[in-house]
Amino acid sequence: VDLSLELSKDGHKKLAPPLRERLRLLQYQCKDAEIPVVIVFEGWDASGKGLVISKLLERLDPRGFTVYPARPPTPEEETMPFLWRYWIRLPGDGEIALFDRSWYGRLLVERVGKLVKKKVWRRAFEEIAQFERQLADDGALLVKCFLHISKKEQKRRLTKLEKDKFESWRVTKWDWKHHKDYDKYVKAIEEMIAKTDAPRRSWTIVEATDGRFAEIKVFQTLVKGMEEALAW
Repeated sequence: VDLSLELSKDGHKKLAPPLRERLRLLQYQCKDAEIPVVIVFEGWDASGKGLVISKLLERLDPRGFTVYPARPPTPEEETMPFLWRYWIRLPGDGEIALFDRSWYGRLLVERVGKLVKKKVWRRAFEEIAQFERQLADDGALLVKCFLHISKKEQKRRLTKLEKDKFESWRVTKWDWKHHKDYDKYVKAIEEMIAKTDAPRRSWTIVEATDGRFAEIKVFQTLVKGMEEALAW
């Protein structure tokens, strides 16, 4: 992964408008074809997921698009199998659901933070594989993006946010804890991607050091995925 990749302002100005318009049209085509679209965003803290999602929201029709932000499970959800709370939020035919962090938390935060036992997160590999296989077999499009930045870049961004009086609330002690455990997360991420990457449910690694580059790559990934789904 080349984290030095970047896109100039002129390059972004040239690529962004047609991609955004294409994505908007593809949303309506997927709706007409009754193809449910599931978008998964994972990535480092401060990797720019929120900015990319906001760019998507600017062009997609909100009537058929729902964003589910990361949050702890409710007491009711804790009594259920861990994938249950995602099953009930899957999109209907022709709709789009975006998960800002997802079921992969079991293989990342819960694993590295030792919030669950090893046998639990180990079992999750097969549980997730079955879950995603069923989505694909039922005709859903599953797009999985991981926004990647270096440890040095993450520290720079967290420090900058922390010093901004309007943005400092976004940085918590958990962000710094995750930063400290960066190398542990790298190991978990590599295993996660290796074991959950498969045809029709593959991962796209988004080099996110440069925000413009990351935005365009995500849009290109979604456009390609939706075009392929319409051609199935």
